[in-house]
Amino acid sequence: MRATWKGAISFGLVTIPVQLFTATEEHDIPLRQVHEKDGSRVRLRRVCEAEDVEIPYQEITKGYEAPDGSMIMLADEDLADLPLPSKKLIDVLAFVDAETIDPLMFSKAYYVGTSDRAAAKPYALLKQALTEAGQIAVTKIAIRSRESLAVLRVHEDTLVLQTCLWPDEVRPAAGVAPEGDVTIRPQELQMARSLMDMLSQDFDLSTLHDEYQEALQQVIEARLQGVELPHEEEAAPTGGKVIDLMAALENSVRAAKESRGERGAAGETEAEVRTLPVRKTAKKAPAKKAAPARKATGSTAKKAAASPKEAGGKKTTAATKSTAKATAKKTAAKKTTKRASA
Repeated sequence: MRATWKGAISFGLVTIPVQLFTATEEHDIPLRQVHEKDGSRVRLRRVCEAEDVEIPYQEITKGYEAPDGSMIMLADEDLADLPLPSKKLIDVLAFVDAETIDPLMFSKAYYVGTSDRAAAKPYALLKQALTEAGQIAVTKIAIRSRESLAVLRVHEDTLVLQTCLWPDEVRPAAGVAPEGDVTIRPQELQMARSLMDMLSQDFDLSTLHDEYQEALQQVIEARLQGVELPHEEEAAPTGGKVIDLMAALENSVRAAKESRGERGAAGETEAEVRTLPVRKTAKKAPAKKAAPARKATGSTAKKAAASPKEAGGKKTTAATKSTAKATAKKTAAKKTTKRASA
């Protein structure tokens, strides 16, 4: 690989001569802009507005348009001589935990290599210190006349410099997420976690590839051979439909299991749902059992509804009647005795 930058890493009084190598590359199939009528190439030409003639690249420079409309010329030499301390130096500002920098800020990655043998020991020292501490180094660097925030981290036994956006270049996310409170049931959360576990089993990132490039290559080959172009079946539109989230999760888990060759997926999924924890609510079972007693009718219900005071009143009335009968019998007996003695 060819080095794209040469300089040094500096932290404290330690200086490590290094050079940077582009760590990534994007692969795509080059497509040209052509005239649809005859297939001729369509090229972009740099034309001077004032002279209406094409200008060679060597005569093109950079300029800044001032508020009054005037143009300030800036040559490459002007940009190369900017007074930046980070122009040839990767200045380490701090060491922080890896989670401190959000991946949203990451930009381009470079492998960091040494430019001489004397740098091997401090290079290894910095690499091991970062690894054992689980930290990354926050730095600043000027690449192609532009200063960038960057971090130094360890990747596969090699130091990597990852340029970053400045904090004020990241737009706030306010107003993007759905508004309003959303209630997530424990069953839904556990089913979602089950689906996450299923999709994570035996995952190998290295097996992923660009299917778009493969499909594009198939179309090009079909054109070259004069055969029918491959087409993908259109999926049924699903937008705007209200879905049953629990059913969708169940079907997703079932499909994930079937894709792994596991049988009986439907039964297992239903069993999982039945064993999910249920939130504590008001006890309804006793109320259902007591319902028949409340619906009782007839004499039985009336007797059951009678209060103890009423029951006591009925017993007192019966006792009073019995006493009155006994007194009447005694009175009648006395009268009979008097008549007999007379």
